[in-house]
Amino acid sequence: MPIPLVHSVASWFLKKRIHQMELFIKYPHDVQLELLKKLLQKAKNTEVGLQYDFASIKTYQEFAERVPLQQYEDFEPQIERSRRGENNIFWPTPIKWFAKSSGTTNAKSKFIPVSDESLENCHYAAGKDMLCMYLNNNPNSQLFSGKSLRLGGSKELYRQNGTQFGDLSAILIDNMPFWAEYSSTPSNEISLMSDWEVKMPAIVNETINENVTSLAGVPSWMLVLLNNALEASGRNNLFEIWPNLEVYFHGGVNFAPYVDQYQKILPSNSFRYFEIYNASEGFFAIQDTNESKELLLMLDYGVFYEFIPMESFSTSEEKVIPLSEVELGKNYAVLITTNAGLWRYKIGDTVRFTSLDPYRIKITGRTKHHINVFGEELIIENAEEALKRASQQTDCEIVDYTAAPIFMHNKEKGAHEWMIEFKTPPQDFSFFVECLDNHLQNINSDYEAKRFNNMTLNAPRVHVAREKLFYDWLKKKNKLGGQHKIPRLSNQRVYLEELLEMNGK
Repeated sequence: MPIPLVHSVASWFLKKRIHQMELFIKYPHDVQLELLKKLLQKAKNTEVGLQYDFASIKTYQEFAERVPLQQYEDFEPQIERSRRGENNIFWPTPIKWFAKSSGTTNAKSKFIPVSDESLENCHYAAGKDMLCMYLNNNPNSQLFSGKSLRLGGSKELYRQNGTQFGDLSAILIDNMPFWAEYSSTPSNEISLMSDWEVKMPAIVNETINENVTSLAGVPSWMLVLLNNALEASGRNNLFEIWPNLEVYFHGGVNFAPYVDQYQKILPSNSFRYFEIYNASEGFFAIQDTNESKELLLMLDYGVFYEFIPMESFSTSEEKVIPLSEVELGKNYAVLITTNAGLWRYKIGDTVRFTSLDPYRIKITGRTKHHINVFGEELIIENAEEALKRASQQTDCEIVDYTAAPIFMHNKEKGAHEWMIEFKTPPQDFSFFVECLDNHLQNINSDYEAKRFNNMTLNAPRVHVAREKLFYDWLKKKNKLGGQHKIPRLSNQRVYLEELLEMNGK
């Protein structure tokens, strides 16, 4: 397709879509309530719909009173039946795909249903909207004069009982509409490769001579790829490889730790960074202005939102509110009801509203302490179980611990750094570290993927804490007694650096 024609089609779509966005920006609550009614009507004859009598629900209040909140553990039995090929359990159209993501306390991996409707009206619609917003903010863009270098997940699609599961990115690429495939690189064949050691050089070889105008992918993995491209080409920065590169669409992990490294290999004040908020469960928000890092909450993707103020989260006084009742500056856990059959589902993310007209958010973290700098989504349950197994294997006893990331620096890989206080130390400390690493990989599939052949994460670095280090840290913070304790996992190094200092490094 000639470039001027592409620009004309994009411009036409942009104007049409901007008008639709203006509708949900102007009437957000009406749009959301109408969406909820459509979801209930669509699913009224499903097993779940009949159980809670969706057909008779007329108001949000009735919906909130009748349908319980759920986490993955609550939903898993229905998921497993659906994966075995049963239909009409929680959504009326057959679920053919399941997005595999990092696990829970009870399972190594989660399998999130992806319906035809969520593919088309959520994920792909968001991809088009992302381009619309960027072009609306940058009318002189030459985005369509070249291709988007996309970096998808490493897992291939596995076929099982007539259903398929794999990384969400693999599902999206496998079902990609022609317009997206036409304007993307590398090819689907290379994008869906499962072996990263083969895949990385294949992507570099195929894209290095393309006219790449945009990048799309998770920051940690993308940084590895871009450094490989620089090394293979012998160039100093990415503009020497792709002179028309103008924007990077990123999401999945916190971008802040990577900003300096990206600016070194993309030395231009005019280069744009656009953040998105998507997950296996859906696509939720998009940065809609050039400079602001706030994200516009998208209200017409088949996702109905509710929120739990974090001060009441997981307490006997837990309160759930609709979008119309959120306040500025508060931290909320996110609940979603979707066009893939998730009903009042806790996705585990927390957000803060920075604007109520329109509704804009910032992602503030997870409902549990975790490390997710590299997309590994290491949660406390993973850490506790791995430490328990490693302790049993090496006949040691742990008093306290904390862990934080070692951020990537230039071409150096990231890692996790642990501070552990032992009551009874292991006889072979190196073997303990090896056991800890192996058990984390066995428990968490995303950590395992990042550790594979040290592609993104090096082996963990573990320090032995002196006696009473954590006690002294809490005492220094005036946090002895009660519920106070050291944060187990953190995406930042503040706590760890303080402990290293007190431990004499």
